Amino acid sequence: MEMSAAEVKRAAEAPSSSPSPEAVDPNGAEIVVRCLQAEGVKYVWGYPGGAVLYIYDALFTQDSIRHVLVRHEQAAVHAADGYARATGDVGVALVTSGPGVTNAVTGIATAYMDSIPLVILTGQVPTPAIGLDAFQECDTVGITRPVVKHNFLVKDVRDLALTIKKAFHIARTGRPGPVVVDIPKDVSVAVAPFHYPEKVEMRSYNPVRKGHGGQIRKAVQLLLGAKRPYIYTGGGVVLGNAASELRELVELLGVPCTSTLMGLGAIPASDPRFLGMLGMHGTYEANMSMQHCDMLLAVGARFDDRVIGDPKHFAQVARKIVHVDIDPSSISKRVKVDVPIVGDVKEVLKELVAQIREARARPDAQALAAWWSQVDEWRRRDCLAYRKGGDLIKPQAVVEKLWELTRGTDCYITSDVGQHQMWAAQFYRFDEPRRWINSGGLGTMGVGLPYAMGIKLARPEADVFCITGEGSIQMCVQELSTCKQYDTPVKIISLNNRYLGMVRQWQELIYGGRYSHSYMDALPDFVKLAEAYGHVGLCIDKPADVEPALREAIRLKDRTVFLDVRTDAKENVWPMVQAGKGITEMLLGSENL
Repeated sequence: MEMSAAEVKRAAEAPSSSPSPEAVDPNGAEIVVRCLQAEGVKYVWGYPGGAVLYIYDALFTQDSIRHVLVRHEQAAVHAADGYARATGDVGVALVTSGPGVTNAVTGIATAYMDSIPLVILTGQVPTPAIGLDAFQECDTVGITRPVVKHNFLVKDVRDLALTIKKAFHIARTGRPGPVVVDIPKDVSVAVAPFHYPEKVEMRSYNPVRKGHGGQIRKAVQLLLGAKRPYIYTGGGVVLGNAASELRELVELLGVPCTSTLMGLGAIPASDPRFLGMLGMHGTYEANMSMQHCDMLLAVGARFDDRVIGDPKHFAQVARKIVHVDIDPSSISKRVKVDVPIVGDVKEVLKELVAQIREARARPDAQALAAWWSQVDEWRRRDCLAYRKGGDLIKPQAVVEKLWELTRGTDCYITSDVGQHQMWAAQFYRFDEPRRWINSGGLGTMGVGLPYAMGIKLARPEADVFCITGEGSIQMCVQELSTCKQYDTPVKIISLNNRYLGMVRQWQELIYGGRYSHSYMDALPDFVKLAEAYGHVGLCIDKPADVEPALREAIRLKDRTVFLDVRTDAKENVWPMVQAGKGITEMLLGSENL
């Protein structure tokens, strides 16, 4: 609802316009800010509007929280999301009612699918106007319910502090996720005593942390008795900060391991026991090992459709499966498992390692050597090989060169969604967790640049590269303006093939080469566009110019650099498992068609 002249005057005279004396109770907007300060929030990404102006006024009177004005509410949530993925902290976004909320839904759904801890504060029309189709009203709770871990509508200012405490607690504990707190305008101006609880207990919400000891003992027995053991890890290991425990387990057992798209970096890509990413565009050796192992330890992963393909095909081979996850609803959801272990992956892995050391036993050495012999035979297929040389820039070569130039440095890689995302996952060899930031579950185009902005504020000394495509980058390209205003010098590498690349690839392979609306026919001059926003733009159309351009981008530490890299328009991502096929029914190249 728009503010009247009287409301504007009252807002200017309200206690939120200057620090309140201790004797005066704060209004709801001040309570919101004090809650964020109590949670140690450093950044809030948002966009103002009528329903949240009291909150913005309260933000104006303090300097411990930095607000970042994005150019679209979707980017506010994506930037908070990127910050959370890189740091492990809860990301915070603030949007107004109505279209502010609906614009934010894509970002909320993206975070929900990848289990990212966020608190999204949304404005709402005054409580007496709810349900009356007031200006900029929408049913925030109803709209967001399917894509949040939880949401709240605060109708009484006295409930506001406790509600925000609950929101942060729910967002960061158990299986993380986004929580929405919807704040009507009259609640933000009403006054109440302020008390922020140190902790909160919720009878209906008590996530399990410790795994069941008996189930862990069963897992140890299966691991030590297996002839072809395999460890399959997902994003839960990264989110659970369990990379060191996982590495200790792999070192202890000496068994092959793989990772999903979201779990890259938990095991160093340089570790010879790591077989690469598995799944739809995973390596031949990772997928073949997944299908032919006799004992599978799944940690913080979901057995989703992009990983195992057709569950019936996966079930054709008998194997014992142990599944560790903080979320009981993820266990046996798509694949029936033998030993379910519900608990925090870090705690469960610690206990697994302790029990294996106590048992003083290891998998049968002879059987394990034979298993490694088979794995190495699959490895010799060199499934990621591509044609090098020629006059066209190969996108794989760009990513490989970026990895060569940045390996061993403090570097973060974000991506959008499509072919460039898969090439980044395949050819940038991540050795540390939380360095690979992308949208895995929802597959959201446009996330790469806002992710990079959020990370750069969190890690100002690091190099942050956004690997994108000419289609994805245009979805949030306006955030180049945010980069300029808030001095977040990120590096954008657009692998420009003039197509919606993954769509074109599917159309080539499955739809008879009928490229229906997948060709980009009116692209902007990205160099001039970058320059118009005050940044550096470079166009690269020769293979020999790739390395010098990357070096120049790295050298320009304090500038946002946009590299428009003109790549081979016909290059496809291999290997590939087509929809509905089994995990071992891979296409390794066009010669397999």
